[in-house]
Amino acid sequence: MNYPLTQFSKASGCGCKIAPSELTKILSHCGTSQVDLNLLIGNSNNDDAAAYALNETDALLSTTDFFMPMVDDAYDFGCIAAANALSDIYAMGGKPIMALAILGWPLEKLPSEVAGEVMRGAKETCASVGIQIAGGHSVESPEPFFGLSVNGIAPIKNLKQNNGAKVGDLVAITKPLGLGIASTAGKRGLLSEEEKAEFIQHMKHVNTIGAEFAKVEGVHAMTDITGFGLAGHLIEMCEASGCSAKIDYQNIPVLESAKRAVAQFVFPDITTKNFQNIQPKSSALSGEQLLVLCDPQTSGGLLVAFQADALEELKKLCTLQNESLTVIGSLQDAKEIYLEVM
Repeated sequence: MNYPLTQFSKASGCGCKIAPSELTKILSHCGTSQVDLNLLIGNSNNDDAAAYALNETDALLSTTDFFMPMVDDAYDFGCIAAANALSDIYAMGGKPIMALAILGWPLEKLPSEVAGEVMRGAKETCASVGIQIAGGHSVESPEPFFGLSVNGIAPIKNLKQNNGAKVGDLVAITKPLGLGIASTAGKRGLLSEEEKAEFIQHMKHVNTIGAEFAKVEGVHAMTDITGFGLAGHLIEMCEASGCSAKIDYQNIPVLESAKRAVAQFVFPDITTKNFQNIQPKSSALSGEQLLVLCDPQTSGGLLVAFQADALEELKKLCTLQNESLTVIGSLQDAKEIYLEVM
């Protein structure tokens, strides 16, 4: 029997994240990470993973990511959730070594066999990057959710954060935008099977290229684009790095299915909350720009800031791994607003 998972959850994918403004209130009670000379990266700049020095050359990376289903197929859900969590490690310039599963399941609504398919997808995705799911934790819950806690290793010299961008850097992304919009349109039955397959394939793809980018001296900052959308994550990078960004909207790759959905005013609920968070920090946006740039990406691409003379080396790495890299703008001296959209 078919169980369309998206019908069992209120929100989907990274669209189920707590809105940025509310998250800020919650985290204000926690403060920043306790001073520890070995804790290289904590919670001060909203980086993708924490980093702890194991010795003079290597750091342990640790991250956790889970969410509700953004696709109906259980196997695909497991693949996407795993790819999303694993990509946090690669975005920091590391490689994963082990994962633990996090599962919440409404057993009265969905049989355990369906959860097994979620686990199978996650296991195979982890195996594709050479690691195992070594354990985890599960609970019964009103809505299904799944994700991973992942540990990785990175050379300290290659660690990439979102606060290292420099004035004059180019800004590029590795996947098209519109994944959240397409997921919402798919949930409403507005996409063809081919369009569904396209956005699912993007979300199942692990950003392993991040570990290679991190080795390039000219790469100054890196993060992955997830629940706060491109605008949110780029502004975070600018705030942390003390600069502003100018991007050309026409250069940004967007899924055609998402463009059509936007024209029908279809988008995830959290999009408007993302916009409220970035509005004071951005130039005026058109309706389409707002919905695309604030679209919560599930297992989105990398956002990379690098000096211009590193572009050819990055393109060569992408060619070797069959990846794409699109320059969308550049970084400038800090202004009153952090993001200017042309």
